[in-house]
Amino acid sequence: MIRSTPAILTWLIAAAVAAPSCTPVGGERYSRKVAQKSLKKLEAPGIELGEFRVTKVVDGDTIRVDGLDASLRLLGMDSEETFKNEQDRRAVEASWTQYLKDKKGDSKRPIKAATPLGEVAKDWAKKWFEGVKTVRIERDHAAEIRDRYNRYLAYVFAEKNGTWLNFNVEGVRAGMSPYFPKYGYSRRFHNEFVAAQDEAKNNKRGIWEPGVKSFPDYAEREAWWNARGAFVEAFRKEAEGKPNYIDITHWDALQQLEALVGKEVHVLGTVGDVRIGERGPTRVTLARRMNNDFPLIFFDKDVLGTSGIMEWRSEFVVVTGVPTFYENKQSKQKQLQIQIDRASQIKLSEIPGLTAPTIAPTTAGP
Repeated sequence: MIRSTPAILTWLIAAAVAAPSCTPVGGERYSRKVAQKSLKKLEAPGIELGEFRVTKVVDGDTIRVDGLDASLRLLGMDSEETFKNEQDRRAVEASWTQYLKDKKGDSKRPIKAATPLGEVAKDWAKKWFEGVKTVRIERDHAAEIRDRYNRYLAYVFAEKNGTWLNFNVEGVRAGMSPYFPKYGYSRRFHNEFVAAQDEAKNNKRGIWEPGVKSFPDYAEREAWWNARGAFVEAFRKEAEGKPNYIDITHWDALQQLEALVGKEVHVLGTVGDVRIGERGPTRVTLARRMNNDFPLIFFDKDVLGTSGIMEWRSEFVVVTGVPTFYENKQSKQKQLQIQIDRASQIKLSEIPGLTAPTIAPTTAGP
């Protein structure tokens, strides 16, 4: 059974107040009044969400705060992973080079794996939050609330020696993470992140220190992430003042599409699942939330192939088309979708290492 948002909030507030007290960083649990106010803000659009207490540092770029049902995914950061098993620890000790080779396997893209620098980043974050009574949580955009895995997207600020500091930026400045524009440049702190990363690189801090056991392919990662970030930024600029330009990850994206049924829209998203239809159409999704992605429908397999969308899995595209409702004959449920009849409806992002297929020009018949 899926609870409605108000029901979830009621349950969370009750749990936050009634649950046995764990000891968060900074002291005792919130009062009922503060918990109610903060939790309601987290599920509503807005930039400033209020103050919370940190209860756990999960790793260098993920924390938990008092009373929430999910962790915070800290924007603009991508710290290396921490070890989850002894096997990986022993493999690193045996041969760092072989460990990385085994982890990458046949992947054509940089991979995520546990590293010693991931452990360093987690320890650094724990020390950074020591003595901090509360943190202030803010968003980058009012409509960007949670990520695909239900984590809250956030910047975290804490008062240190009388000054409020952005933990996300400070983590990059310390070399605990690169600046991470893989899902778009930071709207609010792009310049600060760039300056912080330059400072970390120039001073050879953290992941930028020669000889440390961190990912050796950051140049490749940065080229990939920046290409994606530039594509998203171009869409954002083109979308200014245009309600038919829609980011599929925004909390209200489906409502926007529903309001524009029958009219042309331009939708930004990353390519998710591809289900080839043997007898019927092929269904390609734009990633949104787990079990709640947005479908693109291809009836023509030649259009599917020449669009290049199958080679762009997990990468950004912009889809141009007309949203319609499809009604399942058996369940009678309606679902929003966009039908793709021409390869030109799919605009692929320019990604290092990927080559878009050449679309042959259409010639007139005799």
